[in-house]
Amino acid sequence: MKNRFNFRVVRLVTILSDVLLVNLAFIAAYVVRYRLEWIRPVTFYEPYGNYIAQQALLTLLIMLTFSQANVWTRRRGELWIDELARVSYSAAAALALMTMITFFLQPLVFSRLLLMWAFVFIVAFISVARLLRRLILSLLYQRGVGVDHVLIIGAGEVGRGVIRTLLARPDLGYRAIGYLDDGNSENNLGSGRIPHLGSTGDLPRILQEWPRVNTLFIALPARMHEHTMQLVRLAYEWGVHPLIVPDLFELSLNRVQFTNMMGVPVFSVRNLRISRAGQLLKRLLDLTVVLLLALPVLLATLLIAILIKLDSPGPIFFAQERVGKDGRLFRMIKFRSMVIDAEAQKADLMALNDASGPIFKIKNDPRLTRAGRIIRRLSLDELPQFYNVFLGEMSLVGPRPPLPEEVRQYQPWHRQRLAVKGGLTGLWQVSGRSDLTFDEQCLLDIYYIENWSLSFDLRLILQTIPFTLFGRGAY
Repeated sequence: MKNRFNFRVVRLVTILSDVLLVNLAFIAAYVVRYRLEWIRPVTFYEPYGNYIAQQALLTLLIMLTFSQANVWTRRRGELWIDELARVSYSAAAALALMTMITFFLQPLVFSRLLLMWAFVFIVAFISVARLLRRLILSLLYQRGVGVDHVLIIGAGEVGRGVIRTLLARPDLGYRAIGYLDDGNSENNLGSGRIPHLGSTGDLPRILQEWPRVNTLFIALPARMHEHTMQLVRLAYEWGVHPLIVPDLFELSLNRVQFTNMMGVPVFSVRNLRISRAGQLLKRLLDLTVVLLLALPVLLATLLIAILIKLDSPGPIFFAQERVGKDGRLFRMIKFRSMVIDAEAQKADLMALNDASGPIFKIKNDPRLTRAGRIIRRLSLDELPQFYNVFLGEMSLVGPRPPLPEEVRQYQPWHRQRLAVKGGLTGLWQVSGRSDLTFDEQCLLDIYYIENWSLSFDLRLILQTIPFTLFGRGAY
């Protein structure tokens, strides 16, 4: 396979660093036990040289258990906490083996407390190292270093699941050059960050034109099984690594739950919703942030209101009917950033629309006032929506609430983004904002709903701050 060198380099560096950290952890354990005398005082001092053989044995056992538990196998998308669990389990297994060996050999020098501290430091040191590795790899991937260039085959529900994951998770180290459809014109997402390059019959041409492609995501419907196997064989002929995404009822695997009913495998499908407990936590987060920011938002509102009044005639606020959770209508409030008759001019400006799909956006909108251009650039026109959040009509994080006329143009899969409350910010706002196509925005919104967690909301809120300050993709 092509370009597998990067995997080997990362694996080798990880192994060497783990071996070094295990030995540093043992030294730290010795210092804590015999120098600092934590937990229990030392009755008889042992020089460090007496423990070198045990240190070497523990290092070998750690290497054995880490190898058996595939701790050094790279798993894209694995959570840090899951990686920490594997490290802890393997380190505990090595310490258990160490204890058994010392029980049979009966060495003259032995300290159970030292081994306990060694376990604590091994897990702590390696866990921090894994966090640093994730950060370094993420920074390298953002600069295109060490990424896998991938091609996606299929743009139905399964293919869209792959595309939205790659859009949302650049830290996985995949850079998609584009996608091929399965011959169904309905499964065409247009040309955005991951462009449409043709149909499955164009695969040989694409692989010839893009020699750097080293991974192929095959995400075709189950009925195309024979065609999938043909593509797998073709991928191997070109030296490309094929990854088959299972078409499990055309659902994201995040929504599929497996249970064993007395030997009978049963699959249940989780609804594309945030659980009631999750909704309660999300609501508590919304209210907490709104109350904390109430005073600064109020002061900013007064200043912006004065600026709008001095700049152009008309009201300070602009209320517009939007579609919320499950299609419910509500009045979303914004600062007025355009001239009074902006809506009347919309029909005449349709030819200038820079957005794809049913949404309407103009990069240099002539209807913007001078003050409006500034507050739009900094997304300050959306501050009054804190009131919508307070009322429970919106959330801090979620898909942007669409206009009813936009929803009427939705394809069935687009409507999945209406499963939660609309938000002030969301995943696509920190992934390119208005520079994304409408389909890509929907894909990111659906990814957010499928992978929601309270920490996810907190991360997106924090990520929104620099995007707002620099006005990237906002117009």
